[in-house]
Amino acid sequence: RVAAARSAAGYLPAAEGFDGRGLESIAQAPARHLDRLPAGFGTKRGGREVALFAVQRLAKNDPQDAARRLARIESQLSAEERAYGWGQLAWQAALRHQPEALAWYEKAAGAALSEEQLAWQVRAALRVHDWSAVLRAISAMPPVFSAQPDWTYWRGRGLAAIGRADEARSLYLRIGGQPNFYSNLADEELGRPIEVPPRATSPSAEELAIAAANPGFQRSLALFRVDMRIEGVREWVWSLRDMDDRTLLAAAEFAKRNEIWDRAINTADRTQALHNYRLRYIAPFSDRVLPKADELALNNGWVYGLMRQESRFIMNAKSSVGAKGLMQLMPATARWVAKKIKLTNFHPARVTEMDTNVTLGTHYMKMVLDSLDNHPVLASAAYNAGPGRARKWRAEGPLEGAIYAETIPFSETRDYVKKVMSNAVY
Repeated sequence: RVAAARSAAGYLPAAEGFDGRGLESIAQAPARHLDRLPAGFGTKRGGREVALFAVQRLAKNDPQDAARRLARIESQLSAEERAYGWGQLAWQAALRHQPEALAWYEKAAGAALSEEQLAWQVRAALRVHDWSAVLRAISAMPPVFSAQPDWTYWRGRGLAAIGRADEARSLYLRIGGQPNFYSNLADEELGRPIEVPPRATSPSAEELAIAAANPGFQRSLALFRVDMRIEGVREWVWSLRDMDDRTLLAAAEFAKRNEIWDRAINTADRTQALHNYRLRYIAPFSDRVLPKADELALNNGWVYGLMRQESRFIMNAKSSVGAKGLMQLMPATARWVAKKIKLTNFHPARVTEMDTNVTLGTHYMKMVLDSLDNHPVLASAAYNAGPGRARKWRAEGPLEGAIYAETIPFSETRDYVKKVMSNAVY
C-alpha cells in the first residue's frame, strides 16, 4: 500500500526519506525490478527490503515465478528476511490452493506470520488432509486466535485423526450447542442432534403494548413506510439499547407483526438466556416460496437459509453491486435465468417483485446445484461468487464439504457459505 506508506513516511526525519515513486514503479512491474537488481543490493537494509517488496508483489499474481526469483537472491538476505519472503509466498500459494504452499510455510519457520497467514497455513494442510500440519499450525497461533470456534473445531478434528479422541471430544463440547457452523459440525462429531433452546414464553399483551408504544419503534416504522430504511434501522437499533431478553422478544414479535422481518431476526438474535428461534429463523411468505421450492425439489431449509442470508427477507433490498430483491439477483443473472426458463413478460424492473424474484432465484439455485455435483455447499458458493469460481475451488480428489467451505479464498463467500448452511439447519 504505497500511498499509505508515503503518508506514514511523512512522520520520519527528512534524512530517512522515502522514494514513493520508485515503489509505485516496482509495484506495477515487480519482475522487472528483480531482473535489474544491482550486484550489491544486499549490502543495505533498504535494498533488501525493496527486493522483498518486489517478491511480495509478484507473488500476488504468480507465486511460482516469485519463488524462483526469491531462491536466486535469498543468499543475500538475513534468515529473518528469508523467512518473511517465504511466508508471503506460502500465503499466496495457499490462497490459490497450490501444492507448494505447505513446503513454503516450512521455509518460513521463525517468521512472524500474521493471523491471516497462519489461518491459510491451516487451510493448506486441510486441503491435503495433513492433520499433523494442521495441529502444528494451530499451535503456532496466538492463544486468543486459536481459541476461536473455527480453529477449536479443526484442532479437535486433528486430534481425533491422530487417535486422541478424548481430547477432541473435550474441544467439541467446548463449542457445541451454539447456532453457528462450527458448533453444528462439533455436535455432529459428538453424535448428538442439533437442537434449539426451549422456546421462551410468548410476550404478553402488556409487553407487546409497551413495544408498540416505544417512540423509537414508532419513528422507525414511519421511516420504513417512506422507504428510509437506513434511518429506520438506526432508529430501531438505538431503541434496543439496555433491553433485557423479555423486552427484546416482545420487540421482535412486534417487528414480525408489522412484517419488518429483518428487525424481527436481528432483535431476536440479541437475547442471551431466553430465546425464540422461530423469530431468529423466521420463514415468511411460505405460501409463495415453498411451492416453488417443492416444484424444483429444493430443500426448503436451504432455500430459506440462503434467502435469510441474502436479504433478511427485505423485498426491495439492493446491494452495493446492484443485486436486487429477496434472493439478491444480479441483473445479468436475472436476464439469463429468465431466458433459460422462458419466463414470459419478464422485464428487469420486475426483478424485485416477490413471485418473479423467487421464481428466478429458486431456478438459479437448481441450476447451480445440478451443475455442481448436487452439493449444496458448492452451490451456495456458486450463488455468491459464481459457478466458475465454485468449480475452480474444488480439489483434484475427494474433499469434504466442511473443508471446501473453510478453504474458499474469498472471505465474504467463505463466511456466506458457512452462514447459509447453518441457517439451513435451523
